[in-house]
Amino acid sequence: MLTVALLYGGRSGEHEVSLQSVRSIIRNLDRGRFRPLLIGIDKSGRWYLQPGTLIDEVRDGDAALSVISDQTKLIAIHPAAGFSVNGAYLPVDLVFPVLHGTFGEDGTVQGLLEMANLPYVGAGVLGSAVGMDKEISKRIWQAAGLPVTPSITVRRSQLATVSGKDIAGLSKRAQELFGYPLFVKPARAGSSVGVSCVDDRRQFIGAVQAALRFDTKLLIEPAISGQEIECSVIGNASVTAYAPGEIIPSHRFYDYDAKYRDPDGALLQIPARLTETEANEIRRIAAAAHQAIGVEGMSRVDFLVSQPERTIYINEINTIPGFTRISMFPRMCEAAGVPYAELLTTLIELGEQRYREEQSLTFDYSDSS
Repeated sequence: MLTVALLYGGRSGEHEVSLQSVRSIIRNLDRGRFRPLLIGIDKSGRWYLQPGTLIDEVRDGDAALSVISDQTKLIAIHPAAGFSVNGAYLPVDLVFPVLHGTFGEDGTVQGLLEMANLPYVGAGVLGSAVGMDKEISKRIWQAAGLPVTPSITVRRSQLATVSGKDIAGLSKRAQELFGYPLFVKPARAGSSVGVSCVDDRRQFIGAVQAALRFDTKLLIEPAISGQEIECSVIGNASVTAYAPGEIIPSHRFYDYDAKYRDPDGALLQIPARLTETEANEIRRIAAAAHQAIGVEGMSRVDFLVSQPERTIYINEINTIPGFTRISMFPRMCEAAGVPYAELLTTLIELGEQRYREEQSLTFDYSDSS
């Protein structure tokens, strides 16, 4: 039986989302093939081995999940030698990072696991880092001939001060390019954390100040009127993009509250209201977007389809999409005939496959012939 360490929590603004995701994974993981371990990361960034009883409580009951910060269970990470707790080696066959956003989905944890020589689920360092950065991923997709939403990139260093006066000039430029309404979003965050849709300069100033709490780089984009479409992609070198689903939010857009707090925040429709031609084109673009930035394992590619033009735009990619009970990624896979438990098994097998390929490489030039 494979011991799978579920890594959850984290320092990001999506800590609570991770708690919901890992709870669903515990309930759906194949008990006959995998033995889960819980490693919780608290909001200060410390890693703790969680009690085994917590897994049973979550799996068989309605227990809420948290991160228990027990100093006697502090995890140590060793270069090329995995994990230990209190000086004792912790046997782990594979790590499943269930971490959303900063310090989890951005390549930092992936690099740490590479240095510890541990196989893991999902995208590697490059795919994670590029996927997290909306500006850089857009540049690569554009170079690959894929359609992206237009945007302006703004760095905090470009603003003399984060004040109304400095941001007002930026608002004028954005209005001239795109007109209102506009989206203001951190370039490197997920789950709509720090994202605002604004209608005028006053709202714009507040939105920029709010977004700069979460990142030092922002994107400003036009609010494209139309459908919000998502597409699940699975695979390493060879990928499969499944039939897309549609988000029909009851909020102004699919914000954090609509995703995780409001049970009536959105209608999730699978399959999406698209023509067969549009659905096939979105699947093609999603697979190409996944591969263009070097993502492995899984991704959820988000699209906008404008009305009435029916123009397709890539909005962003998520390399560790939500796994909550209402998340679109597992639901789209299930609608395509891949049940939740089978999906988790496939992702674990893809992580093992990549690790075996990497282990076949030689890193000592003196040993090469």
